Amino acid sequence: MRIPLYQIDAFTKQVLQGNPAAVCPLREWPDDALLQAVAAENNLSETAFFVGGAGRYRLRWFTPTTEIDLCGHATLAAAHVLYRELAVESGEIVFDSRSGR
Repeated sequence: MRIPLYQIDAFTKQVLQGNPAAVCPLREWPDDALLQAVAAENNLSETAFFVGGAGRYRLRWFTPTTEIDLCGHATLAAAHVLYRELAVESGEIVFDSRSGR
């Protein structure tokens, strides 16, 4: 399985500034152990994974050691990837997560 990976610096317009997060868009959910291994390999504070389309996505966040319930900067990074890198044209993006919508 190929897993695309984007490293995004949230809260800044400058390279190597802000709060870094990895973002991995997925077509389907792999085993949780693989998600955790990818996050550990990235070794950033958070790696965001999402699945979905048509403006609605299931979003999960992993630190290098565990899945967490919420991460603001990785959520913003995921939205950035959707709009800027994947050219999603939806006027609104909805993320569903362990913390709700």
